[in-house]
Amino acid sequence: MALTLTVSDEVRALAPGFTRLTVEAHGLAGGPSDEGGAALLDDAVRRAAERLGGRAPHEDPHMAAWREAYTAFGAKPSRTRNSAEALVRRALTGGGLPRINALVDLYNAISVAHLIPVGGEDLDRVRGGMRLVRATGREPFVTVAAGAETVEHPEAGEVVWCDDEGVTCRRWNWRQGPRTRLTERTVNAVFLLEALPPMTAGELEAAGAELAEGLAKLSPGARITVHPPC
Repeated sequence: MALTLTVSDEVRALAPGFTRLTVEAHGLAGGPSDEGGAALLDDAVRRAAERLGGRAPHEDPHMAAWREAYTAFGAKPSRTRNSAEALVRRALTGGGLPRINALVDLYNAISVAHLIPVGGEDLDRVRGGMRLVRATGREPFVTVAAGAETVEHPEAGEVVWCDDEGVTCRRWNWRQGPRTRLTERTVNAVFLLEALPPMTAGELEAAGAELAEGLAKLSPGARITVHPPC
């Protein structure tokens, strides 16, 4: 059954102009982090620094737009940064970028190079369709704290991605749950690239095309589909 992804009218009203592009991939052969992934991450940091030209990440117009969106649903963007800003800030302040596994390293590199939030979900772990909604506050979010599995709940009104089993990512693209994250054994995945004005459709498509190209190199023979922005 094909995966369905929907964005609620409440979220559309909160952030007019929000656009997502998805890259669907089947037959992946990811594996652990390697030198190729490390080189991609290092190059992504160089590209981000060049794009920013000495500015702080939150001063980039696209990152500023995400801060406004976070503020609109009650989050404090200086404390809970969108995934792209958090990665770039870490990289440029000496923390470096984490090496997770081949698939995550690739999409993190795209996120940093293009200053765009990117996430990846293991399709074999997703239950039903995925929906971007404003939470009621009752949805379960299974995560890990102090080495033990625990269940949290989003705040009422918080923007979350969820499926039929619960929340898969809190505060839009801030923190993903472990249930659907990509691992070294992931075979089928969907990648979500999320944009707000002033990022253009062309810029979003360029990031998606680069991700698809990277997946094809990483997993020759994989079936990769880039779905248009919507």
